[in-house]
Amino acid sequence: MKLVKTLLLAMLLAAAPLHAASLRYAAQNDILTLDPHSQNHATTNAILQHTYEGLTRYTKDYKIEPALATGWKQMSDTHWRFNLRKGVKFHDGSPFTADDVVFSFGRINQKQGTMQIYVTGVKEIQKIDDHTVDFILTGPVPILLRNIRDFRIMSKSWAEKHRAENVQDYAKKEETYASRNTNGTGPYIIKGWEPDKAITFVQNKAWWGKLDGNVTEAVYNPIKSDATRVSAMLAGDVDMITEVPVQDVERLRKDAKTKVLDGHEVRTIFIGMDQHNDELKYSDVKGKNPFKDVKVRQALNMAVDREAIKRVVMRGLSIPAGIMIAPGVHGHTKDIDRVMKYDPNGAKKLLAEAGYPNGFEFTLDCPNNRYVNDERICQALVGMWAKAGVRVKLNAMPFANFIPKILNFDSSAYMLGWGVATFDGLYTLQSLVRTKTTGADGNFNLGRISDPKLDNTIDAIKIATDTKARDALLREALMKTRDMHYYVPLHHQLRPWAMKKNVTTVHIADDRPEARFTRVGGGS
Repeated sequence: MKLVKTLLLAMLLAAAPLHAASLRYAAQNDILTLDPHSQNHATTNAILQHTYEGLTRYTKDYKIEPALATGWKQMSDTHWRFNLRKGVKFHDGSPFTADDVVFSFGRINQKQGTMQIYVTGVKEIQKIDDHTVDFILTGPVPILLRNIRDFRIMSKSWAEKHRAENVQDYAKKEETYASRNTNGTGPYIIKGWEPDKAITFVQNKAWWGKLDGNVTEAVYNPIKSDATRVSAMLAGDVDMITEVPVQDVERLRKDAKTKVLDGHEVRTIFIGMDQHNDELKYSDVKGKNPFKDVKVRQALNMAVDREAIKRVVMRGLSIPAGIMIAPGVHGHTKDIDRVMKYDPNGAKKLLAEAGYPNGFEFTLDCPNNRYVNDERICQALVGMWAKAGVRVKLNAMPFANFIPKILNFDSSAYMLGWGVATFDGLYTLQSLVRTKTTGADGNFNLGRISDPKLDNTIDAIKIATDTKARDALLREALMKTRDMHYYVPLHHQLRPWAMKKNVTTVHIADDRPEARFTRVGGGS
């Protein structure tokens, strides 16, 4: 009898995470919505990945592994078959089936959302039986398994019950049941969201998988103020912060109670410009748009001292950028990530050649609570561009207000950061450079660049199956984007995280910390 009790105890211990613990962590901005198909926003995706799952997911080192699909087979270049995991339940207890995958595909493709990039190239999803679906493609999709990691599956019955079949229209400030409530299959259940205060999620004990850590409850706090966020870390009010102010990194490194986990992020910070309207909004130029002229765009690039931004604003924690993808993204090579020489006088000359010898005025829209030192970077740009004769009015605002503004094309120029969820350069080129359509193409091309020849190159990348040929096309497209100065790339972010010394986790280059990889207390 004693042996039986001992065995039962051992089984119970094996079934539960050792030293079950709570995790409190913070960064500077809040999520935008709880609707998994609404906004392609890194913080939103980072939180929702705990609740909503895809058919695939990443391992700790960014390799693809099964999630809601247990396996797959490529039947032809345009036909993939996925076997779905049996016995999976949504958080409301309803079963996960092929119907939910088909429903979610129709939903994510609705034009009011910005997540279509994750099913790009997928023409149709067909139900074969309750646990088998076929993906029918428009052409070969070499990175299909990476794309669909963020194709999050919703419950068809739950959405219908709560009239949430349609994706929230965030740009129009719509609120729906799905934008405030969740029902996924993931390892954690979101129990509450108080905007700008806290998001609480608890372990889903019915989850099909196994936690690699011991976190059974987590609370995420958006703390906009750098000083307040660091104070919370030093006081022990939070266990981890993932947006460490650059000026405080060494201070936290030296603190006896904290440690710093170093790592880079596959995110590029850049300036976008309206290249579509015939007259530039919020400018003193009437009847034309200076940003349609490559000389003007080049002048803005030349007038940015990226090394000074790195040294003074970022305290060394940035990599000056010449192209629109960061190291660690497939397609990046050092030889093409060439930073333009800082030359304000050369910029003045180019502006004069373009017909603006006295410069011109425009407004720069900038978030003030999203990227590392975002507003300070924009302030530095205002001063740098002034040396070239360009007069810039800075309009800084919280990210939640910023995003609807730029999604509605209500901007002459704007700062944005683009992280690459697939770790492949096509993700950036298709989202930011490809001519905008109603689908995935150009869904964040908010300056509405349109270059038909470059579109052809990007479209060829989508279906290229020969690795060398595809890499050559990626290089060509990245260089063309650079040389036409369609954007002003500033830098690639470095991203140290700080945490208590009893916390262990995995640094994720797409800046999406996962509670399932995290341990608090024993074993650290």
